[in-house]
Amino acid sequence: MARDGQSVERLRDYLRNLKPEARAMLIAELERALLRGEENPGNDLVLAELRRAIRAEGQPVKRIGDAARLFFAPLEPFLVDDAADHKRIGRVARVSLEPIWEWVGRDLMPAETKALGEDLNRALAADDRPKVELLTRALHERAIQRIREIVTAASADEKTRRRLGVQVGTPRALDDLGALLHILAIRDVLADLARKFPNHIRAFERAEIDQAKAVLDGATAAKGSGQSAARKPDIFLYGLILLMGRLAAPWQLVRIAARAAESDNAERIGETPYAVAVNLVLGDVECMVSELRAELKAHRPVVSLLRALHDAARGLRTDLDLSVDSPWSRRLAAIRTDVSNVLKAEIEAASGRVRRLLRPRPAKDIVPGSLLDGIDVNEAEMLVEFVGACRNYASELAVNEVTMRTFSELQQYLDTGTKVLLDALRQAGDADRPFRQSQVDAAIRFCKTVFGPDYAGLLAKAAEVAVHTAAAERKPVRA
Repeated sequence: MARDGQSVERLRDYLRNLKPEARAMLIAELERALLRGEENPGNDLVLAELRRAIRAEGQPVKRIGDAARLFFAPLEPFLVDDAADHKRIGRVARVSLEPIWEWVGRDLMPAETKALGEDLNRALAADDRPKVELLTRALHERAIQRIREIVTAASADEKTRRRLGVQVGTPRALDDLGALLHILAIRDVLADLARKFPNHIRAFERAEIDQAKAVLDGATAAKGSGQSAARKPDIFLYGLILLMGRLAAPWQLVRIAARAAESDNAERIGETPYAVAVNLVLGDVECMVSELRAELKAHRPVVSLLRALHDAARGLRTDLDLSVDSPWSRRLAAIRTDVSNVLKAEIEAASGRVRRLLRPRPAKDIVPGSLLDGIDVNEAEMLVEFVGACRNYASELAVNEVTMRTFSELQQYLDTGTKVLLDALRQAGDADRPFRQSQVDAAIRFCKTVFGPDYAGLLAKAAEVAVHTAAAERKPVRA
């Protein structure tokens, strides 16, 4: 298949016009061909373009999968899109799966992985689901036994631990393998929990809490001693993570801890197995702060993230009694301080960015026909929206003073500065008019956030009047 630009574009058009059912069938057949070992130089290109078209339309397609996907399937609810050196309890970074799978096939059990993997591919190609499940279970059982031996040895010996880190190639190799081992060992219990929990819990109130608690308590009731009792903490941890993934507001998971303790007192909650729920929520909030820092650095919108942080911080303080000194209260205080430090610099930068864009310039300093840089305007608008959002969440995020001060500065500057911009637009000549118009357009966008759409609409009409007035005044002169 030719891969020049014109041919690829024709292929994209053809695949884009296929019906969704036809795309799904074509993907399934191509993946089966790959699993049978049939290699065609064009298959990779066609599959890539099909998947791109599907992602663009948000169309879900059932994937056939391969041995690696089946092996890691029980981990899916516990995967996070964090960096490989993340520190979220009970979670595995998605980017760590590939190096772990390579280690399993290269160092842990190469012969078993190769043999079972080939059998799995043949069963997948034949769509033999019972055999696929049987082979996947065999692969899991052998991996559990071998990983347990490796983890036990590495936990007891520093040299073995360092060597394991080099072999696996992830920053948290021992933790990642420990999580994999725990999840695989209780995968059947977790699958049963996943079926019993509601798919989506809009509000985690008393009835929903009692139902979820009954399911968890039933799953973690140890029958005697031995393995069941040993796995009880793991079932609590991963069961709570499963439940957390079903909540519309994940921070509400702390409510099951308060319900189990029949108190919102931190000390009493800490004495129950459900105390891990509070640690899970605090860990997720800490990760949200890291995400906030990264999104701000990349100049991406963060309003939804601010809302989530605000709701989580307020929920923790409302649903738990953290008034006394405790590890949880200190941890929440550290989170709020961290958020405040992240936000302050961005908030204080907003008024300066707006001033630089909208400051009046002499006509001699304006390049004829030039405009404001669109990227600069977009970033400044996001900053203004960001300050507006911070006003709504300032108290919980500990940025009340700096937010109020900056927003007041923006209001004052835009209220007085737009009049100057309109006057300059009215008096502009042909050379500087495009630039002055772009300044007014940017001011309209900023005012929409600061003063509302009605104010922005009036400003837009005033700009139109200024342009028409200037045109009308120039006509007699030309005559």
